[in-house]
Amino acid sequence: MTPRDIKAETPLLQPGKGWSGIDWETLPHGGDLFGELHIAERESVATRAHDSLFPGLALCAVAATTAAWLSEHYGFPIMLLGLLVGLSLNFFTRDTRTHRGLDFASRTCLRVGIVVLGLQVSVAQIGALGPAPFGALLVVMAATFLAGMAGARAVGLTRYSGILAGGATAICGASAALALYGIIGKDRLGQAQFALALVGVSLASALAMSIYPAIAGELSLGDRQAGFLIGASIHDVAQAIGGGYAFSDAAGSYATIVKLARVVMLAPIVVMVSLLLGPAPEAADRPMWRRLALPWFITAFLVTVALNSLVTVPAQIASTALVTSKALLLLAVTATAMRSRMDLLMEMGWRATVPVIAATLVSFAVSLSFAMIAL
Repeated sequence: MTPRDIKAETPLLQPGKGWSGIDWETLPHGGDLFGELHIAERESVATRAHDSLFPGLALCAVAATTAAWLSEHYGFPIMLLGLLVGLSLNFFTRDTRTHRGLDFASRTCLRVGIVVLGLQVSVAQIGALGPAPFGALLVVMAATFLAGMAGARAVGLTRYSGILAGGATAICGASAALALYGIIGKDRLGQAQFALALVGVSLASALAMSIYPAIAGELSLGDRQAGFLIGASIHDVAQAIGGGYAFSDAAGSYATIVKLARVVMLAPIVVMVSLLLGPAPEAADRPMWRRLALPWFITAFLVTVALNSLVTVPAQIASTALVTSKALLLLAVTATAMRSRMDLLMEMGWRATVPVIAATLVSFAVSLSFAMIAL
């Protein structure tokens, strides 16, 4: 065999091509001997999944819709159902792809929901309450707040637990708890304690809606007295209004005014708590003016209340805003529950419920005293 014959039978390695004239560069991963391109592609897909809001938001939306359906068909408090459904599904958060969406729901949905809630309150509604009942209401709220802090201190919990329980009970239940937790921060108070406080406030509110109208009837309270008792002591807005109308239409109307007066106190109480606690650890390096500034959603809430006071909002818009606010707050509650660790919830034990119980009992006792004596 001549050298020319050997050369003809031997595959050639040509520039830009592989053996036997095959253009490996045109084939998928042809020049990727160690799979770097495949690995990089997989890492890119994983990064996009972790950056996406969709997995967590979709999961939260399904859980919240389930809670809403159960509440509509069985008459159970919707926020409490959102908490319970979220806690039952928190094993999904082992998948880190859900974290960004759930965090978005628990923070952004909460803040927007509070802003939209402002369309339900006006200065005229508070003025209709009158100076004496409004003063009595402030005393009830202060006593409730202090009772929550005293209950936390009595069982060795931090003051942050007391502030959360007392503030949520004094103002408007779950929505107030979410707003206050945004000020306190997860570095000061764990999500497990926060979830337990939400469960306790929701359960107490559900029980109060069933029991307080019956107690008012047994004590032969008038419509105005019963309306004040129920509006000043039941935590959740919907349940306070429902409890008032369960007694009578007149009591329901007065309970609505009293309860909305408590809701409008959300902004000043959040400001006071912010000044009392100082900046969260992650905000300690911010300029002083930023530390003292109101959270944007509280400022927007006040603007919404002012707008509702100056302009007559059509009933259809107000109704839609109420449904939207409830939906956003339900998403926030459900997402928070899903991000809570069940093992830490179990470790908390009975002590975690004491601040809520103390605040609830004091709220009822002081409200009843004012209802019987001053009204």
